[in-house]
Amino acid sequence: MSDTKTVLCMGNAIVDVIARVDDAFLDRHERIKGSMMLVDEATSAALYDAMPPAIERSGGSAANTAVGIAAFGGAARYIGKVRDDQLGRVFSHDIRAAGVAFETPAASDGPATATSMVLVTPDAQRTMNTYLGACVGLTVDDVDADAIKQAGILYVEGYLWDTPPQKEAVTRAMDIARENGVQVALTLSDSFCVDRFRAEFRALVEGRVDILFANEDELLSLYETQNLEEAKEQVRRCVDLVAVTRSEKGSIILHGDEGITVPALPTDVADSTGAGDLYAAGLLYALAAGLTLEQGGRLASMAAADVISYLGARPENDLRQLTVDRLGLHLPG
Repeated sequence: MSDTKTVLCMGNAIVDVIARVDDAFLDRHERIKGSMMLVDEATSAALYDAMPPAIERSGGSAANTAVGIAAFGGAARYIGKVRDDQLGRVFSHDIRAAGVAFETPAASDGPATATSMVLVTPDAQRTMNTYLGACVGLTVDDVDADAIKQAGILYVEGYLWDTPPQKEAVTRAMDIARENGVQVALTLSDSFCVDRFRAEFRALVEGRVDILFANEDELLSLYETQNLEEAKEQVRRCVDLVAVTRSEKGSIILHGDEGITVPALPTDVADSTGAGDLYAAGLLYALAAGLTLEQGGRLASMAAADVISYLGARPENDLRQLTVDRLGLHLPG
């Protein structure tokens, strides 16, 4: 789609290992339900050995978003680091086969490709236990300046703030984007992530970010308040466009003095993994394609509702056809 701006997504390249467990499993292994916890290789292996039968699927938050954008018919690129091992080849194949440009060189040595042991409880909550592996090898050398300059939007996941080399790479990518008139979008990723880097995230939001994605808990954590209205007023003073997701309550899109309430679409929830990633995909696709914010909110809500109806964090259904069937909206191209 030549008339659609490219969205360049940057994040941790991860292969998800997904299994259904009960709450007792989380208790036995001292996991915090609904969180993303960083684990070492030994802990990851121990969880894998204890898990019931699982499925393996390529994941990673920003990578899921890139795949979602491509599924809508948009132009998407991805920056993320894998090792030249079996799982690295699986990840690379999957994202390219989905229509996303992925050219970051694989590491020839060092830690293995990252994995996340995703534990899905009967209430559809996902608890992620992530071994970052090769992801920590993402450095400024992997920042493709030409790709950023050619993009319309740079989208970065907050999870990248967990290691200094990744942090340096993100900062460099954002600087290149801002120097070349490319919009910078950030997702806060996880309330525990916000807790770890609150001051730094506040600085990003106040000085480097044009578009912010957050769920309600993440936004409240960012401003250390339990009052959503207070948090909204603070963030809208800093960022041009803010999307706040609220699970079954839908979402709110803030733009200047405007506030758009987007209802959640009804669905049978099987696994909440990927809801925020695909929400971001819908809205970013709409922004890149020149659609209205209201249309973008509807696409985002639909994509989120679809991905949580089955296991896994990437779209399995035809999002363009779903847009016609569920929203009565025909996308360009």
